[in-house]
Amino acid sequence: MVTPSRKQREIQEREAQILKLARPILLREGYQPLSMDRLATLMEYAKGTLYNHFPNKEEIVLALAIESMELRLKMFEAASIASRVPRERLLAIGAACELYTQSCADHFAIEDWIRNSTIWNKSSTARQDLIRQCEGRCMSIVSGIVRDAVAHGDLKLENDLTAEEMIFGFWAINYGSQVLAATSPSLVSLGVPNAPRAIRHHCFTLLNGFGWQPMGDFADHIKAMDRFGDLLRKQFADQLTNR
Repeated sequence: MVTPSRKQREIQEREAQILKLARPILLREGYQPLSMDRLATLMEYAKGTLYNHFPNKEEIVLALAIESMELRLKMFEAASIASRVPRERLLAIGAACELYTQSCADHFAIEDWIRNSTIWNKSSTARQDLIRQCEGRCMSIVSGIVRDAVAHGDLKLENDLTAEEMIFGFWAINYGSQVLAATSPSLVSLGVPNAPRAIRHHCFTLLNGFGWQPMGDFADHIKAMDRFGDLLRKQFADQLTNR
């Protein structure tokens, strides 16, 4: 492993400082109040110094999102080895999703900013590629569990459905539902008082619909997710923003 030079360490430390200052502004005040001028003032640096690290504030937003996505990736990696049974490993991934979106809510909110087309279109191809790589690694982990289930005879994919296409369905349910749970003020009045339970039920029903063995029942599903959630919560305790 190559040890960074003093200059490289100073660059890394300065970039980390920029991101540390930018994160609460983006989270508490939004995209517009985040500016290179404001960050330069807070850091007591010339604005040109910031431009040596990030060409615009959109690059800073993507860099923040990459930090968050790397945390999610670590949670997925830990969840993927939480059991030898493929279906349980997928439940552990579901528990990781819950933990990330509920107990790392700031990271989840930061990651959502990359869906903003204005931010995305003003960022560099290099930074966009890093985002794609993070998402690709997460997809690889989860689709790998599906392939293991097929190989073990626990699951059969019909109609030429690929592992990635199957996981896309779970991704849509989890991500879409978690966004609504985090942003909608009307769920309770609309008849959804317990969004996490509803998400779990949808995923349980989808797994059974695919015939993924072993079936179990919803009570078993809940117990397994709670068990994996507790395991991951202990493992990532230092990185949880909402406890």
